[in-house]
Amino acid sequence: MNRRSVLAGAAATAFTARSMAQAQQPVSIKIGVLNDRSSIYADVTGEGSALAARMAVEDFGAAAKGLNVQIVSADHQNKPDVGANIARQWYDNDAVDVIADVPTSSVALAINQITREKNKVFINSGAATSDLTGPQCSPNTLHWTYDTYMLSQGTGGAMVKAGGDTWFFLTADYAFGHALERDTTAVVQKAGGRVVGGVRTPFPSSDFSSFLLQAQASRAKVIGLANAGGDTINSIKQAAEFGITQGGQKLAGLLMFISDVHALGLQTAQGLVLTESFYWDLNDGTREFSKRFGARHGGKMPTMVQAGVYSGVLHYLKGAAATKSKDAAGVISWMKGNPTNDPIFGPGSVRADGRKMHPAYLFEVKKPSESKGPWDYYKLVATLPAEEAFRPLTAGACPLVRA
Repeated sequence: MNRRSVLAGAAATAFTARSMAQAQQPVSIKIGVLNDRSSIYADVTGEGSALAARMAVEDFGAAAKGLNVQIVSADHQNKPDVGANIARQWYDNDAVDVIADVPTSSVALAINQITREKNKVFINSGAATSDLTGPQCSPNTLHWTYDTYMLSQGTGGAMVKAGGDTWFFLTADYAFGHALERDTTAVVQKAGGRVVGGVRTPFPSSDFSSFLLQAQASRAKVIGLANAGGDTINSIKQAAEFGITQGGQKLAGLLMFISDVHALGLQTAQGLVLTESFYWDLNDGTREFSKRFGARHGGKMPTMVQAGVYSGVLHYLKGAAATKSKDAAGVISWMKGNPTNDPIFGPGSVRADGRKMHPAYLFEVKKPSESKGPWDYYKLVATLPAEEAFRPLTAGACPLVRA
């Protein structure tokens, strides 16, 4: 054997050894949970979402599968500029690879753009605007838990079918409220109903009295609350003080969470119809997860946003382990190309536009006499299959979808 062959063989052996060593090294991943930790959405998201992300890492057994995962969190204060600054800091200086959660649609739309610019991954569970899988869709963003189209199909459609054919909207004056009013109006009108008026309310707000008096004066059969969190709680409490429902008008909580019902109490919330994609007491899988979550979160059951963070992070980790990489395009391609399955939503999938597909559920809040114990708040009215709950793939004007 000549000297050149010996050198070539040695180089090949060294390359192979180096490649094997690199393949055996854990993939380091940093996930940033960005949400409201101090204001009106803190109970809906907040520390509970960070806990859900940590539980996903633990349940997946990330370390044993070659992933070194770190979870960090921050408060965006429901302000797009604050959220954008945190995202840039995380991506540019803190080696964050994935941002998860992000309630408040205006903040989510900002993170959506920055994530695309930085070629990272954004798994949104907290924001509602359906624009994230529509005109603003991105190859780097997945919209996981719910959206305004789903909410309008569930609650809006049910209220019209029950005779609520005239509507007045109280709408939070930012991207989420506008999108929810838009999508619900389309459902109401398609079903033969009409919108007789509406008012845009400051976000956030503690006093809805003047807006509720306008809604009462409209004589609309349904007052659509296109708001969320603390705004929804305050709206419903003040509507009760004005005797609005006693006067025959119905309230449609277009986005409500179990934490809102808990804060209101069944005496006030009973009879409300709402749409969610998760409820802790749906089946054995949701109960098992929720009881473990509650044991670590002060006895509180998870909201659908917090449960969605768990589901989204879990599927991401599966993709990172399968590809042995944190490359954004590679992992997202795997996530879209492989079915989802977890105790939160059961079997599902992720579409080309980034929309996570799973059923949605129409619930009615129980009367106090119907509840069997803490957090036993909902009774199931109807199940919407994923294809009915979410907008058709070709109807959202997403540039990623080929006609």
